[in-house]
Amino acid sequence: MRQVIIYPSGNDCWVAQCPSLVGCITQGKTKKEAIANIRKAIRGYIAALEKDHLPDPEERFDSLVVAV
Repeated sequence: MRQVIIYPSGNDCWVAQCPSLVGCITQGKTKKEAIANIRKAIRGYIAALEKDHLPDPEERFDSLVVAV
């Protein structure tokens, strides 16, 4: 399992990123598409790490909503 941050972009699309996998970011025209794309990106990222015999980074982020 990985934490994913998803948010609307100014270009009428959604951005999804996985903070524990540096540079693992994608987008989609809809929120559903962005989520499907980040799943693929995470799988690809981890497969590349395994291929290069590199460790899979631990999920180490907490989420917090701050009222201002």
